[in-house]
Amino acid sequence: MVMDRIALLLAIIGGINWGSVGLFRFDLVAWLFGGQTATVSRVIYTLVGLSALWCVSLLFRSDAITDGDM
Repeated sequence: MVMDRIALLLAIIGGINWGSVGLFRFDLVAWLFGGQTATVSRVIYTLVGLSALWCVSLLFRSDAITDGDM
């Protein structure tokens, strides 16, 4: 449950970053952490990618988050 929320939060952050790249050609993660090739940026990109893969599993689970779980 906690892992699902962390993964969802990271996927949302990644989506916002990709939206800013698409709309404004501005990579927020690279700007905050010293460029696309900086170690911290690469770690964040990797965590966002892994979290997106984790979120795919949410589509196929029957115990998805319901109103009572929050």
